[in-house]
Amino acid sequence: MRSITLGLFSLIILLTACRNDKLIRNNDPIDVAYDKSYALFENGKYGDAAYGFDLITRRGRGTDFAENSQFYLAESYFLNKRYLLAASEYERFISFYPQSDRREEVEYRLALSYYEQSPRYRLDQTPTYRALELLQLFNTKYPNSEYVVGAAEKIDELRNKLARKNFEAAEFYLRTDQYKSATIYFDQTIDLFPESKWAEEALVKQVQTYIIYADKSIDEKQAERYGMAIANYEKFIQLFPQSNKREEVEGLYNEAASKLAKVGGSASGDSIGSN
Repeated sequence: MRSITLGLFSLIILLTACRNDKLIRNNDPIDVAYDKSYALFENGKYGDAAYGFDLITRRGRGTDFAENSQFYLAESYFLNKRYLLAASEYERFISFYPQSDRREEVEYRLALSYYEQSPRYRLDQTPTYRALELLQLFNTKYPNSEYVVGAAEKIDELRNKLARKNFEAAEFYLRTDQYKSATIYFDQTIDLFPESKWAEEALVKQVQTYIIYADKSIDEKQAERYGMAIANYEKFIQLFPQSNKREEVEGLYNEAASKLAKVGGSASGDSIGSN
């Protein structure tokens, strides 16, 4: 029994010694600390790796290991889904090593760090705007990059999210009878994101909204607002001539034109005023 206990004790000591040998100590030489950190990174232990690479970036400034450590520090945070910290470290890399061969990759990873922080469309979209800005800048700066296609796909995705946020805001104002605000947000969806899948629906809703808005307006404003419904119908025909919603929007046009005639207006552009 005693020999078994001693054997287990020896095994524990051996395993502990092996584990401790892989840990990064403050007094490790820079090259040893780097090798340990990189081994941890390769094994997917990104939190431990980040600790080591951070240590090297602070202790080893000016050494051959500093640039790689700064890159892998950012990568460790990114792969550990700590995107805010990753973005900060990628930005620091660009600041410290502006001429690095990794500059293109780092700028893309920086954009991805904000892309990964982009929340559901209902929430504050500050990270979305930042990601969009960085991805668009990347594609302008590196048109031949291998990352361009992926960046373009993410740009489309983010723009659709922003378009949806505007569209849903317009829908909310429409449901709560705030027609002026609804028209503003439908306009933003159409004008800012014309290529998005929400622009077509926003134009249909805009025609409908102006009709309802006119119906509930004082007599002096009705002709103007029916005219705006007709103007948005014409915009719809120009932008989406092959739309499967054309029959629906033509029905709305006929309704607006009929009501405009009854209040003494004309379906020409001369009847169209401001909101």
